[in-house]
Amino acid sequence: MTDYAVTNPATGEVLATYPTATDAEVQAALEAADEAFRTWGRTSAPAERADLLRKVAELHRERRDELAAIIVREMGKPLAAAEGEVDFAADITEYYADHIDEITGDTPLDILGEGTAVIRRAPLGVLLGIMPWNFPYYQVARFAAPNLAVGNTILLKHAPQCPESAAAIAQMYADAGFPAGAYVDVRLTNDQAAEVIADRRVQGVSVTGSERAGAAVAEIAGRNLKKVVLELGGSDPFLLLSTDDLDAAVRAAAEARLDNNGQSCNGAKRFVVASDLYDGFVEKFSAAMADATVGDPFDGDTVLGPLSSLAAAERLAEQVDRAVAQGATLVTGGVRDGAFYPGTVLTGVTPEMDAYREEFFGPVGVVYRAEGEDEAVEIANATPFGLGSYVFTTDAEQADRVADRLDAGMVYVNVVLADSPELPFGGVKRSGTGREMGLLAADEFVNKKLVRVG
Repeated sequence: MTDYAVTNPATGEVLATYPTATDAEVQAALEAADEAFRTWGRTSAPAERADLLRKVAELHRERRDELAAIIVREMGKPLAAAEGEVDFAADITEYYADHIDEITGDTPLDILGEGTAVIRRAPLGVLLGIMPWNFPYYQVARFAAPNLAVGNTILLKHAPQCPESAAAIAQMYADAGFPAGAYVDVRLTNDQAAEVIADRRVQGVSVTGSERAGAAVAEIAGRNLKKVVLELGGSDPFLLLSTDDLDAAVRAAAEARLDNNGQSCNGAKRFVVASDLYDGFVEKFSAAMADATVGDPFDGDTVLGPLSSLAAAERLAEQVDRAVAQGATLVTGGVRDGAFYPGTVLTGVTPEMDAYREEFFGPVGVVYRAEGEDEAVEIANATPFGLGSYVFTTDAEQADRVADRLDAGMVYVNVVLADSPELPFGGVKRSGTGREMGLLAADEFVNKKLVRVG
């Protein structure tokens, strides 16, 4: 069974427990979502859907303080970051309301013969979203908002440690006036989730989570011929090739590594630095990581709260200890205190070590020295993942050239933490398939129907 509970990682205290759904409740959720699709997806006007989404965005903003406090308790996010996440979820939801005509309108085609042809987008039906704990509101918004905009209905299985935020989201959709069944929060076990994916009423599934979870879901979906979108792990490179302000580059690097307590799929994790900048970068970056204040996530001075759970901190500590045992150098950090883990820097990681290919899901940065652009790109691409990447250089032509050579779904040049509702998010290789956010997200679960008139 999957246990749903709010366990404050800062204290270890279990604050609330929630029962998993009974089989009868699962069937009722499926029936409600399927029934809602017959009206919501088939007959509701795009403007009506936009108005309701806009109301959900407003409710995020009205309930900002309450919503932020929930996820600080659930997964240890510092309060300011939690407030920012609520704001971002509101912006994402509003984006799809504002762009409803682009999302749902016909796309005319130039044809060779006489007459006309258009691509008409139609919703597919009931979708299952399996969401992670690291961004409890943002991840849901980027899945639910575009799919509700096009007319699909949503079953939402949130992470077992996020039942309170999951319930709060469902309440906002209900309070905004969405019809019953359009958005349903359901606390599934893994076995129940497999049954839901296989159910004839479900037309697709979107997963944000680990490689293991993505592979398991994709296998079930494949057997049942269901469309999947997978946003999985990342070990994103940060390439520092040249700079006229090393301090600014270091600040950007530290911000990209420490964001969300280091628990962001597309956070910079491997720092590939040109040889002439390497020593200065390691010194300044290590100092910045060491200076990151660890403490109570409700304290405004805290940069790093606890990791999401004691188990998460123990896994991270084991990875770091193993890297050191295999020959890596621990420059700073590396000492766990319960679920708290400090800013940590490793150097001397080589291809023979596990750390060369692993994702460190916490505030651990690995720094590599590169002798020139070619070696920097080689190191950057030497990972099974391909989610995001960052390139810092004063040479615009080099930036464009390196961006083309990186095996990643996203490349950010001379900027970090620049995600935005209009920008598509997703990766390649073992980081997954499909895209979320931007207009591309609204095209993942639709029937792109050809209408040809002679």
